Amino acid sequence: MRRLLLDARRILRAPSRNPRSAVVLGRLLAFAFLVCFGTGLYSHFLQQPLPWMVFATRPAWLYQLSQGIHITAGIACFPLILGKLHAVFPELFQTPPIRGFAHFLERASIAVFVAASLVQIATGLLNTYQWYPFPFPFKQVHFALSFVMIGSLAIHIAVKLPVIARYWTRTNSFDAEGNLVHDDEGSAAPEKAATGLTGRVLNWIDTAPPREPRVSRRGFVTTIGIATAAVVGLTAGQSFRALDGLNVFAPRKQGTGPNALPVNRTARAAQVTSDDVAAGWVLTVARGSTAKTFSLADLAALPQHRVDLPIACVEGWSQLASWRGVRLRDLMDSVGAHPNEDLRLTSLEKRGGYRVTEMGAEFVQDDLTLVALELNGDPLDLDHGYPARMIAPGRPGVLQTKWLSKLEVI
Repeated sequence: MRRLLLDARRILRAPSRNPRSAVVLGRLLAFAFLVCFGTGLYSHFLQQPLPWMVFATRPAWLYQLSQGIHITAGIACFPLILGKLHAVFPELFQTPPIRGFAHFLERASIAVFVAASLVQIATGLLNTYQWYPFPFPFKQVHFALSFVMIGSLAIHIAVKLPVIARYWTRTNSFDAEGNLVHDDEGSAAPEKAATGLTGRVLNWIDTAPPREPRVSRRGFVTTIGIATAAVVGLTAGQSFRALDGLNVFAPRKQGTGPNALPVNRTARAAQVTSDDVAAGWVLTVARGSTAKTFSLADLAALPQHRVDLPIACVEGWSQLASWRGVRLRDLMDSVGAHPNEDLRLTSLEKRGGYRVTEMGAEFVQDDLTLVALELNGDPLDLDHGYPARMIAPGRPGVLQTKWLSKLEVI
């Protein structure tokens, strides 16, 4: 019992809880969050571009790589932030809780950062499974929280910069005997010795023979590294084909589903029925007062092109597929569209935030952009957008509009 009480007293002073471990994990965590922030902004503005924005269409796998890194880095943040919290846990309960304005900024920024990070990571993971048990819109909150996180992180780094610089390198962190060099910067006030019966009990506990630490500083950081590599390796296969064989926990696996391609949004979810795509279906292509309609037979009679392009979804999964159909630029030429004109795409979907989307001229004019009629050598399955869907290089899957009904030059 005495040893157990001693362990409980000393657990907050474990070798793994020290400034050096906190700095090592902190810089990895900051790097992961910055990667998530940058790739997240790219994905956001692809979906909601500012008027002056023009995006690269090559390499065709650019968004596949960007969003794969975004999701993978986000997953890596789980063990990293838990390890970071473990390393700094005793400091979260310092007394007095506030010791000046700089200390207040440090405490406030870390509180905001931790809260925002946990919400951001948890909801992001749920989004990969397309499960939304929370009462707020994911996309808008995810975007807003990213700025809250980066802002609070910047404040925290600025306030803690002396400590970070002090323990940035191993050479400055340890003395000649390999012992951690403690720094008084930001340390808590000395704990007052308890008196009376409490003091005698604590003294009795503290004089018990100590046990050797179970986990060293290096062992702790190594464990976090292994855990991070494990969660990344066992989920990244949904984004990177080379790791597909290790894909254990990710919600989608390559090569599955109709046309040997996973489905994100089914026809049933979009409320598209076989009646909507029956023999009377036509695709309307319009520019101003000029409009043409194309039946499925009309589209099939036009020059056909085959391209290999990935479907890369915002949830992180992606897969390369073979598409065959009509070059979008040819359809735009049929109504006299100019090379610098953008396009509005309308789907047969009955509901959904992407029922109507827009496409920049750089994608419209790209040779790889097709109104696809076939996928992997077979006609499109209804869940993949039959009778016709859009496929373009470097675009998020939500913008590769399925069940096309109208293309309008804007």
